[in-house]
Amino acid sequence: MPAIMTDLPLRLGVIGLGAMGAEMLAIAAAHPDVTVVLAADPGGSALERARIAHPDLTVTADPTEVVSHTGIDAVYIAAPPVTHAGYAIAAMKSGKAVFCEKPLAIDLAEGEEMVALADATGLVNALNYTLSDRSAAVEVLRAVRAGEAGDVLGVDIELLFPEWPREFQKDARWVAGREQGGFLREVGSHYVFLTDRVLGPLTPVHTEVSYGEEGESSATGLFSANGIPVRLLGNVAAGPETYSWTLHGSQRSYRITEWGDLSVGDADGWKPVTLSGPRGGEDTRLAEFVGAVRGRPSTLADFAAGLRVQRVIESFHSAE
Repeated sequence: MPAIMTDLPLRLGVIGLGAMGAEMLAIAAAHPDVTVVLAADPGGSALERARIAHPDLTVTADPTEVVSHTGIDAVYIAAPPVTHAGYAIAAMKSGKAVFCEKPLAIDLAEGEEMVALADATGLVNALNYTLSDRSAAVEVLRAVRAGEAGDVLGVDIELLFPEWPREFQKDARWVAGREQGGFLREVGSHYVFLTDRVLGPLTPVHTEVSYGEEGESSATGLFSANGIPVRLLGNVAAGPETYSWTLHGSQRSYRITEWGDLSVGDADGWKPVTLSGPRGGEDTRLAEFVGAVRGRPSTLADFAAGLRVQRVIESFHSAE
């Protein structure tokens, strides 16, 4: 997108007011460089919660009003994944920058169309991957590029959920469904993105997935990233909720747990790393998006990165 060179706040529209949408709406409403012009959700209860939390905010049950609104510069999309492509494409066709929750899309053809349109228009486009600016992930990327890991020998991604959907997502029934939900799309995509950023694109070698009554129950995948093996193991089973990403190096290894706790490993064991600066969160990523629309560099994932992740995640489902 040609940078919007102005001191005026970015005029933002919000689509989707569930858990993530409501959180980002609150952050955007408090951001000094953002004016939320309009927020939309087809659900009456979500709209009512937004009205109570933001009594001066204009809301609508029709998300198309956001993408067609002439007084909006950019759109944030937190609606169910099956709607991402339709809203993002309409927004870009009307000249708006787009900040979208992951996954990019469910259908690969739609993801490809989103990337093609973003390239053709030059509009700023970004996906809200947690690990794009999380300080632990930024430090691992720096260390690997500086050669501190030595040769990278492999990456392991381990996910365990005692229940799925997780408690905070239970109102969003699509999260459990095979059509657009599951822990691979909702959680695995963040760690696939990080691996793609550190090692390069992943090529599927073998994937398999099993389903229970509430969507995916287990998933095993082997991938190659420039010849480096990447293994993903995910389960819905008894045990502590686990989020673990481990990069194995010949000199040092790096492990990120709990979405941002970093440890460095060598022959003496794993040692926690204290990181300085902001941890990275929804607030910092929104600020980066605003900066990107203003023409500043950004660490956010673009739609092209999101499409690479989508291809990896959907390889599990195509292997059924």
